[in-house]
Amino acid sequence: MSYKIIFTDLDDTLLNDNKEISDIDKLSILKAQEKGIKFVLASGRPTFAMKKLAKELQLKKYGGYLLSFNGSIITECKSEKNIFEAQLTEEDLQLIYDFSKKFKTHILTYHENEIISETESEYIDVEKELTKMDHRIVSDFKKEVTYPAVKTMLLAEPQYLKEVEKELKKQYGDKYTIAISKPFFLEVTKKNVDKGTSLKKLTEYLNIPISESIAVGDSFNDLPMLKTAGLGVCVENSCDEIKNICGFITKSNNDGALSYLIEKLIFNK
Repeated sequence: MSYKIIFTDLDDTLLNDNKEISDIDKLSILKAQEKGIKFVLASGRPTFAMKKLAKELQLKKYGGYLLSFNGSIITECKSEKNIFEAQLTEEDLQLIYDFSKKFKTHILTYHENEIISETESEYIDVEKELTKMDHRIVSDFKKEVTYPAVKTMLLAEPQYLKEVEKELKKQYGDKYTIAISKPFFLEVTKKNVDKGTSLKKLTEYLNIPISESIAVGDSFNDLPMLKTAGLGVCVENSCDEIKNICGFITKSNNDGALSYLIEKLIFNK
């Protein structure tokens, strides 16, 4: 198969445990783009938190794209314009807030280049570190968040958060897309918006057959993308549930995962 576009998750997939793109991965990605392969960063991260990585990989030069907020926004790097955006309403955010209070989880959302929450926690600190965004603590989430946002996130201890996920899906699975990304991050976006639907939108926009797309990931919020792409690829550090639905398993995020699959699948080495 001749592939024309690669979508990759960031944390624990493209990025190593130091939250960096390894030199070997960077060289292979640049080589693939020089050959004409489109490259797309697909993450739960806000757009702002992906721009440094996009610059590092020269996506603007080579016509790459960003799928941020789990596919809620598609950004063309060359023009820096959004070609797609799906938002939760103020009412949606307040509904999820009420749920979070009932189940005693932390909750955050985003506005412009800020993380907004009522609380502090070690899990919010992880998001601050990942995104490099400012954190604004407000006294009343519902009074402060009077605008739409593309995503909200519930945060709690991993085992408990799995139970919260089940209950949230039971109550509101028909209204929202709900997925765990990191074990302590439960992400909520607009219904029928995820990395998979945005992968499909972008391939149609670029007139690339979906069969000629590769998606790479490691976690449950990557599942829609891995199932939608022509070829779903997971990293070696993925759990068995993710590995079982992928057509190719590459090396771990610390061992040149993207370089290995590019050399094998794009350059047939």
